[in-house]
Amino acid sequence: MTALSITSLSEIDWSQWQAKDPATLTFIIKDGQVLLIRKKRGLGEGKINGPGGKVEAGETHAECAVREVQEELCVTPLNMQYHGECLFQFIDGYSIHVHVYSANDFEGTPTETDEAIPLWYSVEDMPYEEMWEDDHIWLPKLLAGKSFHGKFIFDGNKMLDHQLNLLD
Repeated sequence: MTALSITSLSEIDWSQWQAKDPATLTFIIKDGQVLLIRKKRGLGEGKINGPGGKVEAGETHAECAVREVQEELCVTPLNMQYHGECLFQFIDGYSIHVHVYSANDFEGTPTETDEAIPLWYSVEDMPYEEMWEDDHIWLPKLLAGKSFHGKFIFDGNKMLDHQLNLLD
């Protein structure tokens, strides 16, 4: 990947922007608690986030969201709702277009896997200090049932610029 010398959203032609990877994130919210994971490998290793990952060939975003939760936590999310998308550009050249979902129930027992450790947090006590820097911007909107469209620029783990638009 070619490093980019950008620090703000205005330096990108978003009408031509294409992510290297399409991906999903899913947040299961039940009884005032959110099922999160501590990532054991890959992008965001060590951070707390929702389960998710890259969309596979021939797979819809919703199918990917379900598959990733199943693979990472051994549960199946139920009653899924689409909340929007986040476009991430990293200055090292990597980019990812994340479609974000929530679910209000699940089948199975959250189980640690090679990819993730399941963690429950109160909606009022999210561990933002252990999450990606952008999460405190859009995740409260998701938890409030809102839809959004976000754009973010990162230098490694550091967010350089962002924009979030609510859609409802």
